[in-house]
Amino acid sequence: MLSQWPFSPAPSGGEQMLDIPMKGSKVLIKGMRYHELEKWVQSYGYRPAQALMLWKRLYGNNIWAHCSEELEGLNKDFKRMLAEHAEFKALELKDMLTASDGTRKVNMSLCLMAMLCIRLHIQTSSLQFSPRKVTISTSGLVPQIKRLLKESNCALAVSLNATTDEVRNWVMLINRKYNLGLLLGTLREELRLKHKYKVLFEYVMLAGVNDSVEDAKRLIDLVQGIPCKINLISFNPHGGSQFKPTRDEKMVEFRNILAKAGCVVLLRFSRGDDQMAAWRNPGSLAQSPT
Repeated sequence: MLSQWPFSPAPSGGEQMLDIPMKGSKVLIKGMRYHELEKWVQSYGYRPAQALMLWKRLYGNNIWAHCSEELEGLNKDFKRMLAEHAEFKALELKDMLTASDGTRKVNMSLCLMAMLCIRLHIQTSSLQFSPRKVTISTSGLVPQIKRLLKESNCALAVSLNATTDEVRNWVMLINRKYNLGLLLGTLREELRLKHKYKVLFEYVMLAGVNDSVEDAKRLIDLVQGIPCKINLISFNPHGGSQFKPTRDEKMVEFRNILAKAGCVVLLRFSRGDDQMAAWRNPGSLAQSPT
């Protein structure tokens, strides 16, 4: 059972009380902010520098440790203390969805993701990477998008996937609550206050649904006044889906229309890899960079 208990540091750490999430008798180490982790480590008689080394092994240096055995380079006594007093697993997010492009994604509320990004924004000096390297993807939760853009510099990706409310109501139910006008109007207004910031619009192309020339022209109009890039994604067919992917040639035609209008377009084909090409000017499929 998870709880939020006042944590009494070890005797060597003084009398200061910390509110640290617990699981049984162990602290949830991935529920701490950096300054909390530093104080907790010091309460067991270890130096702040060791807290920083631990933090980087939890969240940086391509390690992302999930147990004490994965904490390479740390003092043996320090690792022993962590194994005894710390729980490395994060809170579980169990709602897994199949996205329209066939990929599996965790259905985490944007509010929670915004909080995580705000925390990252505060703590990136210790991790030595920019919050803009972290991308939050959303179907279009307008109130949470507002908060994210006001309080964080994390990158934002919005799944658009349609150019009319009629189609988006069908392929993305969230549109029935936050329609295209509200979503795009909010982005247009909020991004006026962000310097050198672009939103990424993800557009999964569905044969006969959202891939017409008229769709391309409407998309150009929809994103007017919004600093953005547009990511055209080939639909990845999966069991139970009623949709089919747009042909590569038609994706290129769609891309060319957008690029000719001055849009920055990313084009991703379904070829078993994640190669993407950025375009400002039209060209042929054969000219796609490797």
